[in-house]
Amino acid sequence: MAQSPEMRASDRDRDRVAAVLREHTAEGRITMEEFNERLEELYRSKTHGELARLTADLPDVDLRARAAVPATVQPAAAPAEREAMHSGMRAAWATWAGASSVNWVIWLIISATSDSWVYPWPLWVMGPWGAILLVSTVVGGGRRKA
Repeated sequence: MAQSPEMRASDRDRDRVAAVLREHTAEGRITMEEFNERLEELYRSKTHGELARLTADLPDVDLRARAAVPATVQPAAAPAEREAMHSGMRAAWATWAGASSVNWVIWLIISATSDSWVYPWPLWVMGPWGAILLVSTVVGGGRRKA
């Protein structure tokens, strides 16, 4: 179905134009100032015609045909780098450590202010969660694919 200039644009349409504008900025066709101005106008746009005016003075860019850096150009990763933990797994471990630390501090404050010994309940928070993360890391979910 052909899109008329009066047809309302969707968020996906705006995201596609934003990607095109980013590409033109990266290639040096527009400056950062122009990019920011066009981006502001982009998110105020309501129709396909308004979106088309934002890129009318720029050549067409096929984002699907844009290849990543060819494998021959990429340097070979060092063995230690290949074994590095994936950023998502590092974030999961950092979240686990932060939550565990907060729970232990709360437990320590409660223990210090009470008259009797307090059961170390933070073990129940960090234990199962940590075990799942450990298994995911060891089995390979945390390693980068080479």
